[in-house]
This record gives sequence, C-alpha cells and structure tokens, in this order.
Amino acid sequence: MSVIGPKIVGRERLRQIAQLAREGGMGVTFTNGCFELFHRGHLDLLEEAAKLGDVLIVGVNSDLSFERYRKRSPWVSDSDRAATVAALECVDFVCVFPEESVLPLVEVVMPDILVKGGDYSSDFEIVGAHLVQSAGGAALRIPAVWDRSSSQLIERIRDSKERD
Repeated sequence: MSVIGPKIVGRERLRQIAQLAREGGMGVTFTNGCFELFHRGHLDLLEEAAKLGDVLIVGVNSDLSFERYRKRSPWVSDSDRAATVAALECVDFVCVFPEESVLPLVEVVMPDILVKGGDYSSDFEIVGAHLVQSAGGAALRIPAVWDRSSSQLIERIRDSKERD
C-alpha cells in the first residue's frame, strides 16, 4: 500500500486506513506485541505476516500496557519500540495501544487475518480470534524461530553478567 503520511498512527486514523484498504479490495493483516528487545524472531514474524495480506498493521503495547502485561517496566520506551517496528519495509502502519489486552485495537482494525507467533501454543487463544473469525477472517500462528526470543537474550545477558 502506498503510504501517505506517518506510519505510526492513532486509533481513529487506523480505523480509516483499514476501511479504505478493504474498500480498495486489499487484505488487511494485523499482529501485535511488545517488541521490547527487537530480534530476528520478531523480524521473521513481521515479514511472514506481511506476505498474508496487502496491508500489515502492527499494534505495539504502550509502556503502561507493557507494565500490566509483563509485570515490570519496559527497558525500551513505547515510542522507540514503535519507531523500530515502523522502520521495517514490511510494516505499513503501527499503532501504540494502552490497554492490557489488544482486543479493543482488533475491534478497530477488524483484520482479514490476525497473526501471532508460533510461541503461542495452540492451547492459548489468540486474542480477538473469535471476533475476526466470526466476520469471515482467519487467525493464524506463524512458526517461531525457537532459538531467538527476548527471554533468551535476557537470560544470556544475565548469565554473562554472573560470569564476570
């Protein structure tokens, strides 16, 4: 999709973008995450998600949302995390959301395809999947790159500090 204006947008602009994309016959794909310590697994997820539709929209947890979800403060601010994700060519739009759950943002976007990484087990429901599926869309898991995760990076940092 041709992008006019900034890639990091507010909720109301995002609603307009998704509607215009659908009216233009384009498929909208949505995914979300904290993207705190951006790594290859994040990149793979976003690149694969982009292949599933014409417009890729990414929700990024705000600092407050991150704190509620992760039970700690983020090391990287939401504005920096959003800017990192928005800098990727495969990402069309980014929206920072303040809620602990991404469901309100999924309701705004109403994507054709809702994507999460494969690190979410099949027992774990993808938030918003029922809503997207009831509107005729799909909720998909993209296989994770198992040797790449923020948790593993944090553990390696902790291990190296303990050895020093």
